[in-house]
Amino acid sequence: MSLTIWHNPRCSKSRQTLTLLEEKGLKPTVRLYQEDAPSAAEIRDVLTMLDIDPRALMRTGEAEYKDQGLKDAEGDALVQAMVNTPKLIERPVVINDNKAALGRPPESVLDIL
Repeated sequence: MSLTIWHNPRCSKSRQTLTLLEEKGLKPTVRLYQEDAPSAAEIRDVLTMLDIDPRALMRTGEAEYKDQGLKDAEGDALVQAMVNTPKLIERPVVINDNKAALGRPPESVLDIL
Protein backbone atom coordinates (compact mmCIF):
# COMPACT_ATOMS: atom_id res chain seq x y z
CA MET A 1 0.00 0.00 0.00
CA SER A 2 1.29 3.41 -1.00
CA LEU A 3 -0.50 5.93 1.21
CA THR A 4 0.10 9.68 0.85
CA ILE A 5 -1.60 12.72 2.33
CA TRP A 6 -1.37 16.18 0.78
CA HIS A 7 -1.19 17.94 4.12
CA ASN A 8 -1.36 21.46 5.50
CA PRO A 9 -0.45 21.36 9.20
CA ARG A 10 -2.27 24.68 9.79
CA CYS A 11 -5.59 23.18 8.64
CA SER A 12 -7.70 21.49 11.31
CA LYS A 13 -9.32 19.04 8.83
CA SER A 14 -5.90 18.09 7.52
CA ARG A 15 -4.57 17.52 11.05
CA GLN A 16 -7.67 15.50 11.97
CA THR A 17 -7.32 13.34 8.87
CA LEU A 18 -3.65 12.64 9.53
CA THR A 19 -4.45 11.76 13.16
CA LEU A 20 -7.23 9.43 12.02
CA LEU A 21 -4.86 7.59 9.68
CA GLU A 22 -2.23 7.29 12.40
CA GLU A 23 -4.82 6.01 14.90
CA LYS A 24 -5.60 3.26 12.37
CA GLY A 25 -1.94 2.25 12.57
CA LEU A 26 -1.12 3.72 9.15
CA LYS A 27 1.97 5.77 8.39
CA PRO A 28 1.23 7.83 5.30
CA THR A 29 3.84 9.77 3.41
CA VAL A 30 3.13 13.36 4.40
CA ARG A 31 3.48 15.77 1.51
CA LEU A 32 3.41 19.41 2.49
CA TYR A 33 1.81 20.30 -0.81
CA GLN A 34 2.14 24.06 -0.39
CA GLU A 35 5.92 23.66 -0.19
CA ASP A 36 6.15 20.70 -2.59
CA ALA A 37 3.46 21.53 -5.13
CA PRO A 38 2.00 18.66 -7.13
CA SER A 39 2.58 18.71 -10.86
CA ALA A 40 -0.21 19.18 -13.37
CA ALA A 41 -0.05 15.44 -14.11
CA GLU A 42 -0.40 14.58 -10.40
CA ILE A 43 -3.38 16.90 -10.04
CA ARG A 44 -5.02 15.40 -13.14
CA ASP A 45 -4.44 11.90 -11.73
CA VAL A 46 -6.11 12.89 -8.46
CA LEU A 47 -9.01 14.48 -10.33
CA THR A 48 -9.49 11.23 -12.25
CA MET A 49 -9.34 9.16 -9.04
CA LEU A 50 -11.85 11.47 -7.36
CA ASP A 51 -13.98 11.67 -10.52
CA ILE A 52 -14.42 15.42 -10.15
CA ASP A 53 -13.73 18.46 -12.28
CA PRO A 54 -10.84 20.79 -11.36
CA ARG A 55 -13.00 23.45 -9.69
CA ALA A 56 -14.30 20.85 -7.21
CA LEU A 57 -10.71 20.42 -5.96
CA MET A 58 -10.23 24.16 -5.49
CA ARG A 59 -10.63 26.47 -2.55
CA THR A 60 -12.77 28.99 -4.38
CA GLY A 61 -13.05 31.24 -1.33
CA GLU A 62 -9.35 32.08 -1.32
CA ALA A 63 -8.37 35.61 -2.37
CA GLU A 64 -5.97 34.12 -4.93
CA TYR A 65 -8.90 32.50 -6.72
CA LYS A 66 -10.55 35.87 -7.23
CA ASP A 67 -7.26 37.70 -7.85
CA GLN A 68 -6.38 35.27 -10.65
CA GLY A 69 -9.81 35.67 -12.28
CA LEU A 70 -10.53 31.93 -12.11
CA LYS A 71 -14.32 32.20 -11.90
CA ASP A 72 -14.68 31.80 -15.67
CA ALA A 73 -11.62 29.57 -16.20
CA GLU A 74 -11.93 25.89 -17.03
CA GLY A 75 -9.98 22.64 -17.27
CA ASP A 76 -6.26 23.07 -17.85
CA ALA A 77 -6.29 26.70 -16.70
CA LEU A 78 -7.64 25.62 -13.30
CA VAL A 79 -5.13 22.79 -13.04
CA GLN A 80 -2.29 25.18 -13.86
CA ALA A 81 -3.58 27.65 -11.26
CA MET A 82 -3.33 24.87 -8.63
CA VAL A 83 0.22 24.07 -9.77
CA ASN A 84 1.23 27.73 -9.59
CA THR A 85 -0.71 28.47 -6.38
CA PRO A 86 -1.02 25.22 -4.39
CA LYS A 87 -2.89 27.10 -1.65
CA LEU A 88 -5.88 26.80 -4.00
CA ILE A 89 -5.96 23.00 -3.63
CA GLU A 90 -8.66 21.74 -1.25
CA ARG A 91 -7.17 19.82 1.63
CA PRO A 92 -6.41 17.25 2.67
CA VAL A 93 -6.17 14.82 -0.21
CA VAL A 94 -5.36 11.22 0.69
CA ILE A 95 -4.07 8.93 -2.04
CA ASN A 96 -3.95 5.17 -1.61
CA ASP A 97 -2.47 3.46 -4.66
CA ASN A 98 -4.98 4.27 -7.44
CA LYS A 99 -7.69 5.72 -5.19
CA ALA A 100 -8.06 9.17 -3.65
CA ALA A 101 -10.37 10.90 -1.18
CA LEU A 102 -10.80 14.37 0.22
CA GLY A 103 -10.66 14.45 3.99
CA ARG A 104 -13.83 16.51 4.32
CA PRO A 105 -14.97 15.11 6.66
CA PRO A 106 -11.83 13.27 7.75
CA GLU A 107 -13.70 9.94 7.98
CA SER A 108 -14.35 10.00 4.23
CA VAL A 109 -10.80 8.79 3.62
CA LEU A 110 -11.59 5.48 5.33
CA ASP A 111 -13.44 4.38 2.17
CA ILE A 112 -10.17 4.10 0.22
CA LEU A 113 -8.14 2.16 2.78
